[in-house]
Amino acid sequence: MTFKVMSADTNGLYTLFVNSAEPGGGSPPHIHHQEDEAFFILEGNYEFLLGEKTLELGPGSFLFAPRGIPHATKNVGTTRSRMVVIVSPAGLENCFVEMGQPVTDTSAPATPSGPPDIEQLIAITQKYGVELLPPPEHAGEAL
Repeated sequence: MTFKVMSADTNGLYTLFVNSAEPGGGSPPHIHHQEDEAFFILEGNYEFLLGEKTLELGPGSFLFAPRGIPHATKNVGTTRSRMVVIVSPAGLENCFVEMGQPVTDTSAPATPSGPPDIEQLIAITQKYGVELLPPPEHAGEAL
């Protein structure tokens, strides 16, 4: 994630960042209980789970995910994908900062130092009003 506008820049109204994902990467199913989220695809192809719907979106596509609706993203292309994400109200960027690790070379794929600590991720996301969900029944398929 590359943060472009954060809470302090907007009086807490919204956060805007660019998110990239390697092929197969994305976010697991989750629900935001405090924020709405919007996505604008810049490069690549994403599959979105939004409520009960599964949508495949490419460059130029826009999707709004209202708070309270389960959603997930996955890069279903063969190259790195990028999208602009707007979160309103702001504050969720603090969750990402707490979960993530800063990188200095944004041109290279992010390489985690090891497997994620799931219990720690759940604790951090709950602190910010995000509920992680089990994978959909068709987890072996595209999402």
